[in-house]
Amino acid sequence: MRHFLLAAMTAILAAPAVLAQDAPQWALVVHGGAGVIERGAMTPQTDAAYRAAMARALATGEGVLEAGGTAIDAVEAIIREFEDDAMFNSGRGAVFTAAGRNELDSSIMDGRDLNAGAVAG
Repeated sequence: MRHFLLAAMTAILAAPAVLAQDAPQWALVVHGGAGVIERGAMTPQTDAAYRAAMARALATGEGVLEAGGTAIDAVEAIIREFEDDAMFNSGRGAVFTAAGRNELDSSIMDGRDLNAGAVAG
């Protein structure tokens, strides 16, 4: 089982009355995980690479939802994008412990029924 960094994203259902008639009935919010990236130490190329990776993750989730997938499906697909990108502190980009190992924790919850699952490192 892959490790999921649920903190990296949340699928939010928007209030239908607020949205235009043709607008999707959902929204996605993502962030790239924990840690500090100092703006002063980031080159324009690095900034562009992070922004492009975030855009890819959002596009992945949008594709799942537009195809009729569930919020859980979208979250899992987006997390896989982050895990496969060494720029992010998850999966391939995980930080090693002092002992030289990756110790990853993750969790995911279905907001409809509060079913949840987790794994610890």
